[in-house]
Amino acid sequence: MCRRYVIFTCLSHLSSCFSVDGMTQSYELEFGLNEWLVEEQHERYLHDPGSVDQAWRDLFTSSASAADQERHDSGTVSDHAVKAVRVAALIHAYRVRGHLMADTDPLTAQRRGSHPELDIDAFGLGDEDLERTFVVDGFAGRVTMSLRDVLRVLRESYCRTVGAQYMHIQSAGERRWVQQRIESPPPGTDRAEQLQILYRLGAAEALETFLHTKYVGQKRYSLEGGESAIVLLDALLHRCIKTGVSEAVIGMAHRGRLNVLANIVGKSSAEIFHEFEDAVDIRSVQGSGDVKYHLGAEGNYRALNGGTIAVSVVANPSHLEIVGPVAQGVVRARQEVATDGADAFPILPIVIHGDAAFAGQGVVGETLNMSQLPGYRTGGTVHIVINNQLGFTTSPAYGRTSGYATDAARSVEAPVFHVNGDDPEAVVRVARLAFDYRQAFHKDVVIDLICYRRHGHSEVDDPSITQPAMYDRIVARPSVRKLYAEALIRRGDISERQVEGALRDYRERLERAFVETRAPSVPGRSPARVVPGDAEAEAAPQAPTAITEATARHVIAAQTSPPQGFTVHPRVLPQLRRRATMLDAGTIDWATAESLAIGSLLLDGVPVRLAGQDSRRGTFGQRHAVLTDRRTGLEHIPLSSLGASAADFAPYDSMLSELAALAFEYGYSLARPDALVLWEAQFGDFANGAQMVIDEYIASSEQKWGQRSGVTLLLPHGLEGQGPDHSSGRIERFLQLCAQGNMSVAVPSVPGNYFHLLRQQALGERERRRPLVVFTPKSMLRLKAATSTLTELTTGAFRAVLPDETADAARTRRVLVCSGKVFYDLDAHRRSSNLSDTAIVRVERLHPFPERELSAELARFPADAEVRWVQEEPENQGAWSFVGPRVRRPASRPVECVSRPPAPAPAVGSARRHADEQKALVASAFR
Repeated sequence: MCRRYVIFTCLSHLSSCFSVDGMTQSYELEFGLNEWLVEEQHERYLHDPGSVDQAWRDLFTSSASAADQERHDSGTVSDHAVKAVRVAALIHAYRVRGHLMADTDPLTAQRRGSHPELDIDAFGLGDEDLERTFVVDGFAGRVTMSLRDVLRVLRESYCRTVGAQYMHIQSAGERRWVQQRIESPPPGTDRAEQLQILYRLGAAEALETFLHTKYVGQKRYSLEGGESAIVLLDALLHRCIKTGVSEAVIGMAHRGRLNVLANIVGKSSAEIFHEFEDAVDIRSVQGSGDVKYHLGAEGNYRALNGGTIAVSVVANPSHLEIVGPVAQGVVRARQEVATDGADAFPILPIVIHGDAAFAGQGVVGETLNMSQLPGYRTGGTVHIVINNQLGFTTSPAYGRTSGYATDAARSVEAPVFHVNGDDPEAVVRVARLAFDYRQAFHKDVVIDLICYRRHGHSEVDDPSITQPAMYDRIVARPSVRKLYAEALIRRGDISERQVEGALRDYRERLERAFVETRAPSVPGRSPARVVPGDAEAEAAPQAPTAITEATARHVIAAQTSPPQGFTVHPRVLPQLRRRATMLDAGTIDWATAESLAIGSLLLDGVPVRLAGQDSRRGTFGQRHAVLTDRRTGLEHIPLSSLGASAADFAPYDSMLSELAALAFEYGYSLARPDALVLWEAQFGDFANGAQMVIDEYIASSEQKWGQRSGVTLLLPHGLEGQGPDHSSGRIERFLQLCAQGNMSVAVPSVPGNYFHLLRQQALGERERRRPLVVFTPKSMLRLKAATSTLTELTTGAFRAVLPDETADAARTRRVLVCSGKVFYDLDAHRRSSNLSDTAIVRVERLHPFPERELSAELARFPADAEVRWVQEEPENQGAWSFVGPRVRRPASRPVECVSRPPAPAPAVGSARRHADEQKALVASAFR
């Protein structure tokens, strides 16, 4: 018998059962008694008929009989059986849509009341059925219940101050886990818990009102209206301590940050007051610093029961949600260190969002998407949306299409719990539920803390201009602390004297700290951060980067010796075999040099992480860091078979993202200064998608926050006729951000120099390590002229300037200075035209600019020799605007730029036109 036909028969029959006035209510099949519910019950019935109640058994037996007869006659089902199925449909509907009736908005004067799609008459049930008993199949832990009791439990579970969305989760086990906890009676809140909640609310409120009084007109992005967020974090961290989670890492934007730093991380109020006073000795700081509500901190959270847990808040800029993937990278790195690479998740990531940002920022979806990917898993994140029900001045009607700000989370099947911020006990219950879900399934979970913003976007803004009605309600509304205290007093759980005493004690402590801050004897404090200048960065000593021949052969042997029985793809096998011959032939190409650099670092004990779009194979089919068995599909990582003493190599294909993907790698590099962390763009142009990370973190984080990162960007670059979007990695944009040795920018032209560059990045002194941007080749990957010998790897080091060792210095009349691939076009033209009076000098590192090395090389040539900078890119792009004045100084003469004419696009779209342009460019360099 066709199972699908049985299901169809059931649905057809039940649809007719739900007919009202001769018309079938189709929404019942969508939201109430849908195909999913019927299939789930039928699956259980087939496995064990006794596992479903009698009404379902009758229905399936009848429908099977009807299917055999090829007709839809199920008239043998009893009225009670039909109504039992309708009760099951009602329960299912509440689970799906009960949140629409939940009392989650503190600004709403009255509860939402009933919803037409959840009325019992919509299910063919009436008042006469309220006292009838039905089999409820384990609902609320019961076998049978009256309809009245079913409705009571449903409304208590789904329609009070918590609205749950979880029925979009595909796993039946996860859904049942959530159901059992939501539909069970909530545990009561004992007096100790009530006092703890009240204390946290008081501390949160007191800090905000104190700052509002003492620093009138200063921005602080107050938490007022959302003070329950502190209670929520408190409950999460208590759960962490109880279950042995060792650390929590928080990523958040501005709103409430100062409160979180003070009341959760343990940053002293005196230090916060110093920042408001701007009490900074500028002589003690080299670096810009940042505004107080961007700063991060690390500390220990101390629970009221005495337990502690390490907590940190990640620094972030005003670009709101970009901190999310950074925090994920930090957590991933720390977990790997804490568990020695085991698949365990002892660190809890918490990301705090604003409602408008969660719905509006694309990086949120990117970060959610990475949550279960092999290279990015952190064991589940607790996302907290501090839902102001308002953006800056933009209402939800203009800010999102979805019903809830959190609907993006449903795309990854994360459960979402909407909770009224003015019910702190419900907030605690939801926090515990969310944490337990994360621990049980190691997946993301979202808490939508629906509250309000008592002041404007910042305290200098007047929100009533655009939301007058909303702010009339807010002004008239007591704080959540006051509401909760009044409720406790009414219930007799606490006295008014105890309430006021706790608040007064906290305010007095703030006042003492404030007075001490303004005392003349207390100096202004600020962390001393010394940022080097370009000259100092250029002069930094290099680590030894050469390797032995034995090491090189060991690394290559690992790549050419797959496991026994492993079938390498026939198109890949010759490439691997050639790598063995390259060592002797002296024709080491780029992919082989990179493999030797990574492999030798692993043998040196340096872990290497490589991530990017298609990076395991390599965009251009050159890397093959991971091999796939041609027959079985099993994978093998050659560089992971170097021996038990070698460090870990972790190559990952990333999701199709630049923004979140690079932010993750940046965060990872912060927490793993011992590792070489490589992020590769599919084409260098695509780094555009991560510009926010490059501007706000990679280029400036050391100066703003004292954060040092050794993240390395690999950006394929070179104008080769592939069109505007596959040519330029936008060298000019990176160079525009360069100053004070903040990062290195290199354009190596030979594999050997690339080899030494990667090893130097990994082996250099950690306190001097900076981000590295490498413009890697495309066509040069297989260019025979662009190869190196084994000797270049076993001797020497990275060279920032490659001299022209073929030129006769005394006879030179023209010196061409360039970087990257254009050298080979210039050299080929020089050879074919026998232009022996021209020297070609390569600048392999553009920042820090190697002025001394270039000066020494140019000094070899006659003083009257012409000096020209040659680049493929248009004149307004590429390196010219940065290197022009820097080349002129050592040249001690005018320097002309040879390039394509200024253009708004990086390259032309026609390969033929590109070839003509390139030919003319090269010829003009020799005129």
